Amino acid sequence: MSLEEERLNKLLSFGLEEKLARTAARNEKVYTSTLEALQMANIVNDGSQQTKNKGLLVYNAVIHSKLPLANRSLLFHMIGDERIKTKAQLDAAIEFLVSVGEKKVEENVLEQEAGVGVVVTEKDITETVKTVLDENRCQVETKGNRTNVGLLVKQVLSRLRFADARLVRSELERQLEDMLKNLSLSDKVEEKPKTTRTNKRSESNKDEEESADPFAGIPNIMEARDLETAKNPPELLEKQRLNTGGKVVCRFPPEPNGFLHIGHAKSMFLNFGFAQKENGICILRYDDTNPESEKEVFIKSIEESVRWLGYEPAKITFTSDYFDQLYDLAVELIKRDKAYVCHLKPDEISQYREKKRDSPWRNRPIEESLRLFEDMKFGKFEEGTATLRMKIDMQHPNPCMQDPIAYRIRYKRHPHSGDKWCIYPSYDFAHCIVDSLEWITHSLCTLEFEIRRDSYYWLLAALDLYRPFVWEFSRLVVTHTVVSKRKLTFLVDNGYVRGWDDPRMPTLMGLRRRGFPSEALRKFCASVGVTRGDNLIGFHKLENACRTCLDPKVFRRMCVLEPLKVIIENLPEDHAEWLQVPNHPKDESKGTHMSPFTKEIYIDKSDFRLEDEKDFFGLAPGKTVMLRYAYPITAKDIKRSAQDPSQIDHIVASYDPEKSQKPKGVLHWVASTKFSTCVEVRLYNDLFLSEQPGLLKGDAWLKDINPESEVVKKNALLEYDAAKNVQPEDVYQFERLGFFCCDKDSILPTKIVFNRTVTLKGVR
Repeated sequence: MSLEEERLNKLLSFGLEEKLARTAARNEKVYTSTLEALQMANIVNDGSQQTKNKGLLVYNAVIHSKLPLANRSLLFHMIGDERIKTKAQLDAAIEFLVSVGEKKVEENVLEQEAGVGVVVTEKDITETVKTVLDENRCQVETKGNRTNVGLLVKQVLSRLRFADARLVRSELERQLEDMLKNLSLSDKVEEKPKTTRTNKRSESNKDEEESADPFAGIPNIMEARDLETAKNPPELLEKQRLNTGGKVVCRFPPEPNGFLHIGHAKSMFLNFGFAQKENGICILRYDDTNPESEKEVFIKSIEESVRWLGYEPAKITFTSDYFDQLYDLAVELIKRDKAYVCHLKPDEISQYREKKRDSPWRNRPIEESLRLFEDMKFGKFEEGTATLRMKIDMQHPNPCMQDPIAYRIRYKRHPHSGDKWCIYPSYDFAHCIVDSLEWITHSLCTLEFEIRRDSYYWLLAALDLYRPFVWEFSRLVVTHTVVSKRKLTFLVDNGYVRGWDDPRMPTLMGLRRRGFPSEALRKFCASVGVTRGDNLIGFHKLENACRTCLDPKVFRRMCVLEPLKVIIENLPEDHAEWLQVPNHPKDESKGTHMSPFTKEIYIDKSDFRLEDEKDFFGLAPGKTVMLRYAYPITAKDIKRSAQDPSQIDHIVASYDPEKSQKPKGVLHWVASTKFSTCVEVRLYNDLFLSEQPGLLKGDAWLKDINPESEVVKKNALLEYDAAKNVQPEDVYQFERLGFFCCDKDSILPTKIVFNRTVTLKGVR
């Protein structure tokens, strides 16, 4: 029994669900932490659903990256004795424990924070759902069946913190259906089709379906104006209308500190797609406020990725284009006594924020801050000795409102503006202002920026600038990979991968190099849709979208990854029968090509066994198989290597020219090396073993790298017809193996490299 199997059995003995147990068993640190936690919880496996629920809660707590050590045993004990028995209670408990850090807490205090003993009745849920629906009646009347249920669920849970989210959603959907019927907004409220876990085919087909309207989740521009500072006065609305012609204006604002990844594909799909849907425009804007990590190569790759994905920016801008205006507005902010120069160091700023204390320089005279800010501009301070901070509210519960930094000193050459500046605006200062200056109507961004909405609107209101409509959506996270720029940079800089465009990377250029068509990524994003809920999507869904796009288009060819020679004894030495083979068996219009059938052929080693088995359809001694598009062959003898008798040198076989036999097994093959080409084939698999490696603590994510994420077959044999005119990015389906793309490492015509894009359906 392997070590991983031992770990798995140990975790299963506590009643942990098999899927979670397998994930934990793959990684030593996760396994050790999970086992310790299950023991602390004193869970006894009685096979009940309650035990499985306890195990799930324990596992969710273990993988929380910020859970302090001081109160872990108390937390797990409360899970074990079922005082904490819902995800909502666990989240509340962890949130509280993170806030107190390593300080020991009393048991009764944690019980109170976790809602132990709080009972949310069905009546409570029914009444609260009714209240929320009444408050959102106008939205329901406008959107009908397109009403965003997820947002309404969130509103209910904000009032009933410890309610069961599933019960809330069920009750909300029931009442919403009744409301729609009463409003006569729907002739028939569609029932969701019931799916069963066993119907894998129907589920995979659902993965490939595109949402009827993937942008339905975006609320009307007049909704969600919950902040007074977000409201535009009439004169600013009129200016915006005159500058945009009343059109929707979106922007895609990546930071040029790395290549774009799969998460950016969703953001592009949303920003460019929504603008197109509304007959508006979308701007590509480089958010280049950090010269330390930005490079020209990243700038070029971003534009290439945008265009490859099929989007055409209305214009391309840089935040650095606005540095002069941003500086002038910073000066104006000081003049209005809403910004000041501060000399606290970064760690001191953090300490003051924790204690909610004002900076000693917060109330310095306006004239003094103006002079010092100019000194910052002219390089009279060292890095880290002075910053410009916005004067908002150090007592505010939102840390982004606690006097955020507007400008800092960086003596770094900027890739776009050169050496003109040594002070650079922060994201919090520049982003909202440039949105306003470009008259953006919809500022769409991911949920981690939701906390910045308060400061976004505060600053624009403080400067009397136009306020765009801000709406946040969930990030797209795909299983078995990471999208953190810091971690991706680490993988590249430390040689774990071949570069930013390594086919294992989740970058768009990596996926392109692997052979994924841009159409597949757009299809994938459409199927995911736009939500504010968690978006952990299985990589298999992207693979399904890829297969759907490639299957009807690409030519078929045969390739043998690990060649095993077969000599056909009843053929003459110089025999070469040219067979007419379809380029695409399902599409006659794609024509045919000629493939030679010779005395010497090659099959894959995996298609031969010394002993036949019931469910094996390959070749074995005395067994007959069909060579695809050719003839049946029967294995007659095995010839072993003279140098190493344990190795098979070749198989002796005979063929049936009349095709009188109809064997079940059909094998791919290639002709003799005179009519085939040696190629290098790189087989790509998941980069990480765990579904969510980004949640692993410390450097555990690096230890989770799949050692077989890239398997190289240097001596594969490919049909000569496919190799003679191939170019990088050409894609073939290698029959029975999958889809393969010619790699840029190829040195044509002497060296040809293929990357496996995706296996065939049902093949791993």
